[in-house]
Amino acid sequence: MGKVVVKIKLTNLGDWLALRRKLSTRTPRSVEADALVDTGATGLYLRPSVIKALGLEKVDEVTLQTAGGARRRGVYEPVRLDLLRRHGNFDVVANDGKVPNLLGQIPLEYLDFVVDAKRRKLIPNPEHGGKRMMEEY
Repeated sequence: MGKVVVKIKLTNLGDWLALRRKLSTRTPRSVEADALVDTGATGLYLRPSVIKALGLEKVDEVTLQTAGGARRRGVYEPVRLDLLRRHGNFDVVANDGKVPNLLGQIPLEYLDFVVDAKRRKLIPNPEHGGKRMMEEY
């Protein structure tokens, strides 16, 4: 398939909601970063430096199955993820900092993106006519 890297904008969801609800006038903490599209990964995995810049608090831990075996990782408060004029809110799992930020299958499906392997890029699902669609069965 080849490597697909996208530019994502991440915003501390708590900050963003506080501003929208007029509970704060502070600009939400936000970061733009590259993320490797990884259809073999499940969620949104961020480097510790990005988590720190966003001011996210750890809320849980999870065991991940990796190529190197099982690993415990922190789960952090959700972020608003903006990508190619679509957005969604996602919990964050910390990676070990040795790998890039990873954009996995759950955010891709929620935002209705697919990988165009031939052109090595992320595109809106062509089966949905360019409009975001969710499936419910």
